[in-house]
Amino acid sequence: ELFGEFLVNAQGEDVVAGVRTPRPISELETEMPEVYKEFKSNTDILEKHYGDMQDIEFTIQEGQLYMLQTRTGKRGGEAAVKIAVDLVEQGFVTKEESIAKVLPEHLDQLLHPRFSDVESTEYSESVVAKGLPASPGAAVGRLAFTNEKVVENKENGIPSILVRDETSPDDVEGMYAA
Repeated sequence: ELFGEFLVNAQGEDVVAGVRTPRPISELETEMPEVYKEFKSNTDILEKHYGDMQDIEFTIQEGQLYMLQTRTGKRGGEAAVKIAVDLVEQGFVTKEESIAKVLPEHLDQLLHPRFSDVESTEYSESVVAKGLPASPGAAVGRLAFTNEKVVENKENGIPSILVRDETSPDDVEGMYAA
């Protein structure tokens, strides 16, 4: 199954800047079925050639698909294990090759605490906010909106979660303290 996103009438910098919300790649099949079919065929060829999940950049201009670049896709621990299993099941690689793709840091991520049942009603009703994760694992703590507050909370033994619209190098002290 393909996982990815696309934007209509956009440039690469629109994606990187985050000024527009991308759509799931599955919607491309409905919007441009022939282009999606070609794209899916190309992704299959690339994954088979490289023997690994690919992160692919592409553009569509006047109904014509252009493949811009591909690279081995980055992944977290849980995804690394799932992808390794999928690659073997799909016949792209051997079990030995697949195991070598799961790195020590992937296994380390799997050892971090996680919420047990994120699909449960109890969990979803208790979520206050959602954001982009800055590290693997689950976290519980008092929300802090400045580095100074996180550091103060740490000095007082209060676990904290640093909340920022965007992080910058100035936030490293707060990230470490959180």
